[in-house]
Amino acid sequence: MARSVMKSVASMKLGQRVIQLLLSLLVLIAVTFVIGRVLPTDPVGTLVGELADPEAYAAMRARLGLDQPVLVQFGHYVWNMLHGDLGVAALTGNPVAEDLWRAFPATLELATLAIVLSMLIGVPLGLTAALRRDTWVDQTIRVISLVGHSVPVFWLGMIGLLIFYAILQVVGGPGRIDVYYEGIVPNVTGMILVDSLLAGETDIFRNALTHIILPASMLAYAAMAYITRMTRSFALEQLSQDYVIAARAKGVSPAKILGRHILPNIGVQLITVAAISYGSLLEGAVVTEVVFSWPGIGQYMTSALLIGDINAVVAATIIIGVVFMLLNFLSDIAYTLLDPRTKEAA
Repeated sequence: MARSVMKSVASMKLGQRVIQLLLSLLVLIAVTFVIGRVLPTDPVGTLVGELADPEAYAAMRARLGLDQPVLVQFGHYVWNMLHGDLGVAALTGNPVAEDLWRAFPATLELATLAIVLSMLIGVPLGLTAALRRDTWVDQTIRVISLVGHSVPVFWLGMIGLLIFYAILQVVGGPGRIDVYYEGIVPNVTGMILVDSLLAGETDIFRNALTHIILPASMLAYAAMAYITRMTRSFALEQLSQDYVIAARAKGVSPAKILGRHILPNIGVQLITVAAISYGSLLEGAVVTEVVFSWPGIGQYMTSALLIGDINAVVAATIIIGVVFMLLNFLSDIAYTLLDPRTKEAA
């Protein structure tokens, strides 16, 4: 009886979260759509040209539905979006959905490598800083995190290109791959590292790795700063708990305390931190992609914005926002499933 009640409550809470997610998505789409309509750009002029005659201009305006009230336009936009139609991009002349489908894997690949690097470095640094609290080790790690949190990513990117590409020549330059390797690997996933391994092209994989490692590292630095700071905070909270004090009294080594006790207890919290950081990386990749000429959503959206292609800008913004919300939703669900305290509270 008690289990059935708990399952009912859990299902109810899950349903509430799904409804909240859908409402949040609707608000995101509405706000982004309205901002796209009030921007001082002329999507009709972008398509027909500034020298088009008034009749052609009016015909294109009617074709795009811009002669209708904003509320009606929004309804049509949502309806078309549900059917996979995000409009036509003036930038490429292709459907926006097709452009985003081609660009998103590049951004996903960059952000995924960045979050892996940031977690592999940030979590150990945070644990070390907590264990060596108020020592020179802790202070050094906190300074490194502060720099990563404060310095603009685009500046780090340009400095990184200058030092590691132009001077030291230890990494590849802008772009995803050298020009003479383009078109060799079949496009299966859209992620060049994965596709090159699937095709057995190890030379192309190594070349692609030299190109992605620098932008991924620069992008990961800011996320690593946040992860380090949060890991330190979580670990410090656990270090003051009775079970840690008892373990120390029994002579358990600090490494075992961290690995066997503290890390498992903060693992659920780190999942949430990783999800938030991952979403932020997808969003922050916009600037990084411009600096490194990375052909992802960020560069696509920036190029579209420069020519006033509102369809592409609005759609790309919505896609990034949707992914960010879904990651937070999934982390919330994972937190509920993995943390026994939330089950008891339910």
